[in-house]
Amino acid sequence: MSSATLAELPESAQRVARLLQQLGHDKPVVVLPQTGKTSAEAAAGLGCEVAQIAKSIIFRRASDDAPVLVIASGINRVDEAKVADQVGALAKADAKFVREMTGYAIGGVCPIGHAVKPVMLLDQDLFQYDSLWAAAGHPHAVFNLTPQQLAAMTGAPVADVALRA
Repeated sequence: MSSATLAELPESAQRVARLLQQLGHDKPVVVLPQTGKTSAEAAAGLGCEVAQIAKSIIFRRASDDAPVLVIASGINRVDEAKVADQVGALAKADAKFVREMTGYAIGGVCPIGHAVKPVMLLDQDLFQYDSLWAAAGHPHAVFNLTPQQLAAMTGAPVADVALRA
């Protein structure tokens, strides 16, 4: 794991790094040696708990095809019924939809800087942790932040989105 200079980052991660700088965020974009495509892979590369990965899940709202972004704890499965209760009926978002709406590929969807502003929800379980890691626009790129910073950056309402057994 290493901090990369802006020029060394993949193009999509450079875009995120510039956006973070504009927001006054004080932590760098970090490049993982292995992919951080799944929460478990990212956590292993970062030496943190899987629950500290703020994963971005994109759905499509059925009524108007709006992108719906759920930022969930890496350990949680998203309860689609809970999300639908808050934003309307959901449909699956394929890779093309995700790329067109977010500007990012699946596995690297950042919580900020989307091509089309999504409807958002932020998993309440993330607030148990002092430190989180989120994708920075590329499957190998992540950045560190607090749950409070994530809430401030996204403006997303905090909700119970986890599937509970």
